[in-house]
Amino acid sequence: MAIRALFFTILMTALSGCTTGKPETITPVSSFDLNKYLGTWYEIARLDHSFERNLDHVTATYSMNDDGSVKVINKGLNTQTQQWKEAVGKAKFVQTQDIGYLKVSFFGPFYGSYIIFYLEPDYSTALISSYNYDYLWLLSRHKQLSKEQRQKYLMIAKQAGFDTAKLIFPTQ
Repeated sequence: MAIRALFFTILMTALSGCTTGKPETITPVSSFDLNKYLGTWYEIARLDHSFERNLDHVTATYSMNDDGSVKVINKGLNTQTQQWKEAVGKAKFVQTQDIGYLKVSFFGPFYGSYIIFYLEPDYSTALISSYNYDYLWLLSRHKQLSKEQRQKYLMIAKQAGFDTAKLIFPTQ
């Protein structure tokens, strides 16, 4: 009986980090065009989390899979080991393809939210969230943003409820 309870506890703990929900104040962008979003994005800022810890030169590259899902390749240089780290995943739309609300998986059947809640009309810069306020990414098609541009996006994120004082700004 104790083994079953332990197994159930471990399973529930593992699954609690895999959700396609969204923060209350976050609204995914509408009129989303996946074809314009595909390609390489540079990580300008992020909230810290274990799977990107110590990474600089971080990129996210999106392309189409044959099955209609989106191939996701996240890559970064570990500053401690000087080794490149790469994760390959798959993303699918949660609602319709014109809503910037996807779910992404890097581990088999377990998906997490990928919510584009701000996107420049020219698809040059995006703010991404996951299922809660612990996950935030500022992505750009350019390796650098001006101080004014960066402040604009940080203000949008802060107004949405994120603690922007905790952001990490990786070297590009």
